[in-house]
Order: sequence, then C-alpha cells, then structure tokens
Amino acid sequence: MVDLNPVESLVVQAMKDLGATSDDKKKTADDIAKKCNRPKSMISNVLVELDRKGVIKRVVREKASGYYVKA
Repeated sequence: MVDLNPVESLVVQAMKDLGATSDDKKKTADDIAKKCNRPKSMISNVLVELDRKGVIKRVVREKASGYYVKA
C-alpha cells in the first residue's frame, strides 16, 4: 500500500463515500472538494499526486476530468 499524507487519506475516503469507485461512477474535483470542505485548488493538487501514486484514476473528459479510486 502506498503511504498517504492526512489530506490524501481524506480525499480517498471522501471519494469512497461519494461512491467514486469505478469508471462509470467517477466524480469531479469540485464534487470531491465540496465533500472534503477544502479549496478546490488544494484538492486538484492532491488528485494529481494520488493519480501519480496510482491510488486513483483520472479520466479526461470534454468539460471536467473525472476521478475514481482504483480497486
């Protein structure tokens, strides 16, 4: 398992709570930021880092990218 800092853990838990656990259930950074009650800019940076670590998957779409937790 990858080591996560407290904010990364908060984001992953929020994504699980929102049900973002598969490609067809992905959520936007805005959705996740609202759930975490943190600024969207902070959450966006954390999402990039989590994607780099392989914990979540980023799916580029026309409007906003979608994210979900990898199984």
